[in-house]
Amino acid sequence: MLVIASHGALACAVAGWLWAAAPPPAAPLAPAAPTSQAPAKPDPDAPMLDPDAPLAPMPDLGVAWPDLSKTDATAAVDTGKTAIAELSHYTYRIDGVEAIDEGLFRQRFEQLSSLRANQKGTANAAQIQRRAREDALLLTTLLEGQGYYDARVTTTVEVKDGRPEVVLTAEPGRLYRFAAVRLNGVTAAGDKAGALERSFGVGDGSAVDADKIAAGEEALRAELGHQGFAFGNIGQSAIVVDHATQTATLDLSVKPGTARNFGQITTPPNRIFDAHHIQQIARFHPGDAYDTTKVEDLRRAIIQTGLVSTLEIKPVPGAAPDAVDLAIKMEPAPPHTIAGQLGYGTGEGVRAEVDWTHRNFFPPEGALTFQGVLGTQEQSGGVIFRRNNFEGRDRVLTGQLIASNVRRTSYQATSATLSGSLERQTNIFFQKDWTWSVGAELTGSDERDVILSTGAPRRRTFFIAALPTSLVYDGSDDLLNPTKGFRLGLRLSPELSLEGKVFGYARVQLDGSVYKSITDKFVLAGRVRLGTIAGAPRDAVAPSRRYYAGGGASVRGYGYQDIGPRDPNNDPIGGRSLTEFSIEGRIRAFGNFGLVPFFDAGNIYTSALPKFTGLQYGAGLGVRYYTNFGPIRIDVGTPLNPQKGDPRVAVYVSLGQAF
Repeated sequence: MLVIASHGALACAVAGWLWAAAPPPAAPLAPAAPTSQAPAKPDPDAPMLDPDAPLAPMPDLGVAWPDLSKTDATAAVDTGKTAIAELSHYTYRIDGVEAIDEGLFRQRFEQLSSLRANQKGTANAAQIQRRAREDALLLTTLLEGQGYYDARVTTTVEVKDGRPEVVLTAEPGRLYRFAAVRLNGVTAAGDKAGALERSFGVGDGSAVDADKIAAGEEALRAELGHQGFAFGNIGQSAIVVDHATQTATLDLSVKPGTARNFGQITTPPNRIFDAHHIQQIARFHPGDAYDTTKVEDLRRAIIQTGLVSTLEIKPVPGAAPDAVDLAIKMEPAPPHTIAGQLGYGTGEGVRAEVDWTHRNFFPPEGALTFQGVLGTQEQSGGVIFRRNNFEGRDRVLTGQLIASNVRRTSYQATSATLSGSLERQTNIFFQKDWTWSVGAELTGSDERDVILSTGAPRRRTFFIAALPTSLVYDGSDDLLNPTKGFRLGLRLSPELSLEGKVFGYARVQLDGSVYKSITDKFVLAGRVRLGTIAGAPRDAVAPSRRYYAGGGASVRGYGYQDIGPRDPNNDPIGGRSLTEFSIEGRIRAFGNFGLVPFFDAGNIYTSALPKFTGLQYGAGLGVRYYTNFGPIRIDVGTPLNPQKGDPRVAVYVSLGQAF
């Protein structure tokens, strides 16, 4: 029998089959035209063609022949194969891989599957079977990558809900394991060879898993750098599979080279910052043992400055034989930034802030910002100088001159402030356990309030010098959206005030918060705040420097700074001490949305020490929309035991959790 291997020869094959099946002709064929030779005599035994004779049976092409008498999309199932008379949609499934870790395995199959890639369209039997064969080969390859070198995959087609369903049935067989794993050359690392071998993570008896081998190579490469082998390298894994014993061997060449120390940082002249400033940012010094994790930390720190668009850090041999220098190339990012904030709170009104910043006006990292605030109760303008990474990593030197006019229900203050501070900051890229700040402030403020005994308006001018300091411990797991841990902060500000005479006092505030994950979608959070002003009576302290309570970051349900003792006009007057409590449940409801029921309490006292009596209570419900930079917060609260004039409902909108 003739076998045709090429699709292009199919027409020739069909013609051959037609000729072989034809019966003898009924009469001899006459020649088409006369020739110079005598015509040949007809052969009485020659075959004759009968135009009415049936065709010979077609050979099996592997695809069921359409039955034109059927009109629906699928034909009958015959010997386990679905014959499709017309184009049809199909489904598919995989059986037999339940014992394998299906997460990444199935994800890879779905990404490469021919059946999945073409599933949205219609297909006939030939197309479906071709795709099934391709996916059977794909599934076999993926199983081999998992260590199942005897895997077999068969395909069948069934009818389900009136349409064909392709079934890929896998028989993984026995899992192959390594009989021997050899890291050739690793002993040259000396006493660090053990750490390198452990980092590879694949040893005798491990499954012949391609993913684990690739991960092991990457981990070994990283460990070489971590152990100081700056120029160490590894080869390609050579795997020999023995089907008779269902085992394999692995050989990997390791050339650690010489362990080295950090040398110098070099960078060509640029408009960003020089090598000296980069060394201040780095968490290592020349002579320290080389470690690629510290190099990667430096890379993140340079990018986090926001001044670099492209960055290349390349280890190069140093001047000393055991040293490795870092050659750093940078391209500047656009230096200007325009930022805005918009917020609203009951009692605070609308507040809009716009900042324009040149982020490297005074290199290195000396930013100049012009700031303006326009709100229903606050207007201000100022200029701010800020130098990041000042004489050390994450140290920020700030100087600012601000003029403002603030109107609250308790007072109005028109002020000018000159201040400076040095602080160790935390941020979303490098959240720190301990942060601190020290500073100095000079303020002149023209303030208006009322005489408590009569309610008559009063105007006074204060000149204040302060030394604000703070120390904060952050043991939470996230800066903007903590789910576990706690925070504890202490703020102390000794102050001198001149208003008629000079007197001194100290403002002290203690803040604590705790977070507990009850379930994956429910976090219980609590907060406490205590404050005191020691050394001066309340009325002597400028109204803008007293303690107040109420608002979105205090006791929700009340207007901003509306809690506490009041004057004859029913306006709050502030106090010398403060007590606040809050508890809330953060529920991740669905998708990126969450609900937060909350309960707050607090009060202001005229005594020097805070009390726990006469608390004002507020409760409500918040909505959170979680973004990649933190949750957007909308809280709606109501006072449970309101004072006269308190709103029935208060609304607060801001970025980040309430605490």
